[in-house]
Amino acid sequence: MQIHKNIPASDWPRLIARPISQIRELEHRVQPILDAVKAQGDQAVYDFTRQFDGVSLTALEVTQEEKDVAVGQVDEQLKKDIRQATANITAFHEIQREATHTVETMPGVQCWRRSVPIHRVGLYVPGGSAPLFSTVLMLGIPAILAGCSEIIICTPPAKDGTVHPAILYAAQLIGIETIYKIGGAQAIAAMAYGTETIPRVSKLFGPGNSYVTVAKQIINREGIAIDIPAGPSEVLILADTTANPVFIAADLLAQAEHGPDSQCLLITTSELLLHQVAGEVARQGPVLPRHAIIWKSIENGRLILVPNLTAGIALTNLYAPEHLIIATEEAEKVSLQVYNAGSVFLGNLTPVSVGDYASGTNHTLPTNGFATAYSGVSLDSFIKKITYQKLSPEGLQTIGPVVERLAQAEELSGHSAAVSLRLQTLEHP
Repeated sequence: MQIHKNIPASDWPRLIARPISQIRELEHRVQPILDAVKAQGDQAVYDFTRQFDGVSLTALEVTQEEKDVAVGQVDEQLKKDIRQATANITAFHEIQREATHTVETMPGVQCWRRSVPIHRVGLYVPGGSAPLFSTVLMLGIPAILAGCSEIIICTPPAKDGTVHPAILYAAQLIGIETIYKIGGAQAIAAMAYGTETIPRVSKLFGPGNSYVTVAKQIINREGIAIDIPAGPSEVLILADTTANPVFIAADLLAQAEHGPDSQCLLITTSELLLHQVAGEVARQGPVLPRHAIIWKSIENGRLILVPNLTAGIALTNLYAPEHLIIATEEAEKVSLQVYNAGSVFLGNLTPVSVGDYASGTNHTLPTNGFATAYSGVSLDSFIKKITYQKLSPEGLQTIGPVVERLAQAEELSGHSAAVSLRLQTLEHP
C-alpha cells in the first residue's frame, strides 16, 4: 500500500483521488448491449448470456422446481444465519415508516404528504465471482416493507445454468418469487426496457461490476430511475493510537476482497500504527483465498499520516467514503463531526462486515464521493412521496389574496385568475 505522511491540504484532492476507470471505453462496449436488448428482447438476452457467461439457457426464469431443489442444498446453519440477518434488517427498516401528518398552515388550509410504493422494481443481485445473497435481503426486504406490488430479481447463472442456492433461498424466505437467470449489462437493459419475458420496471436497484454500473448510468440518463450512483466499493478508516492494527488490516483486506478496483484508505494520527498496519496487511493478505484480487486492489490503497485528528476528519469529509470506520478515542463523539459518509462503524469492535450482512443497516451505499449528496438505500428508496392540500371556504378566503398578489407580482395573470374566480363564487354564490 502507498504510504503518505503529513501531506499539505493543497495536495489532498490528488491524494484521495479514486482510481480512474475507463468510463468512455466501457460506454462504447455497453451501449450496443443495451441497444440490442431494446431492439431484440429475449433473443439478445440469450445471445449475450451465451457470449459473456458461457451458458446456453433454454428459459430465463427460475422454475419452482429449481427453487425447491435449492432449499435442500443450503446448509441448515446458513439458513438459520440468513433468517437472523433477515430479522435484523427487517427491524431496522420497519421503523423507517413515516406516519401521515396533516398540517394546517393557515386556518382552513390543510397540507399533508402520503407515502406510495413504487409499483414495479427490479433488483440486480451479483452472482459471478461472489454470489451476494445478502443483497437479496438488503434490497428485497425494504421493497417488500414499502409495499411494492411487483419485485423481480436478475442474477447471473453459474456455468451449469443454475442460480446459487443461497440466493434462491433468501429470495423465497422474504417472499420474492420472480427471479431471472441473467446478469451483466444485458440484465440491466432487460429490466430497463422490458422484453417478451422480463417486465419493464419503474426503478432499478443493486450493485454490480463495471459493466453493470455503466449500464445503470446510461439508462439513468435516459430517464429510467436507479437507486444511487455507484462505483467500486471503498472503505476509509480513521484511527488514532487506541486502534488495533490487526483489526484495521483485516478491514482493509476485507474491502479489497470485493474487486481489483476497490479502494482502501487508512487515515491516522499515529505513525507507529501506520507501519503496524502495513505489516499486518502483508501478513494477513497471502492466506486469504481471493489474494490475487486483493493485491490488485491494495495497489490503490493508501496509508495516510495526518498531524492531528482535526486534519483527519477534514480529509475524511473531503473523501466522502462509502464505508467509514472510526477507531479512535471517543469514536461516537468524533463521528458527529463527519458529514460525508455512506455508513459509519464506531470503535474497534465494529467491522464493516456486520453492516454488509446482518447488523440491520443497508449495505447498498453511495460510492465514488457521492456520499456528499446521496444516502444509502432505505425504505424511502422504494417509496414516492405525494403531497396533498385541501382548502375550506375559510381557507380560500384566507390564503387567496396572498396568492393573487404573489401571482400578479410574477406577472402570471392566469394563476391569479384561478384564485379570483373562486373567491368571487364564494362572495356571490
